[in-house]
Amino acid sequence: MAEKDKIIYLSGPIMDEHLGTARAWRKTAKVDLQEKFGILDPMRRQFVDRQVDSANEIVEFDLQDVRDADIILVNYNKASIGTSMEVFYAAHDLGKFVVAFSPFEFKECSPWMVRYSTKILGSLEEACEYINTHF
Repeated sequence: MAEKDKIIYLSGPIMDEHLGTARAWRKTAKVDLQEKFGILDPMRRQFVDRQVDSANEIVEFDLQDVRDADIILVNYNKASIGTSMEVFYAAHDLGKFVVAFSPFEFKECSPWMVRYSTKILGSLEEACEYINTHF
């Protein structure tokens, strides 16, 4: 197998998200993308939300993943402060390519997510196909 030139970070709600939901889409994304790309999944870490001793670690490890990634794949299925911060940091500060998928129609999307996502598609499958085709 050839070396995987590009790394993808899987950004999306974790806190206040059912763990099964937070893990399921990431598992599907890995299956669709891992042949060509390296994958950074924040769920690989076992931190617990809302514990003082984990808060700074959670944020710093996630920001390091964003820095290490070439592409950010975003599940924009609901408003999420952490996801929004990752998207802004990736696009605005680092100039990364951000591909989001969302059930929302354009008029329901936050202008901030529209502005800082390079592309927003209607489903995870479309987002993975887009990434596989263009990268």
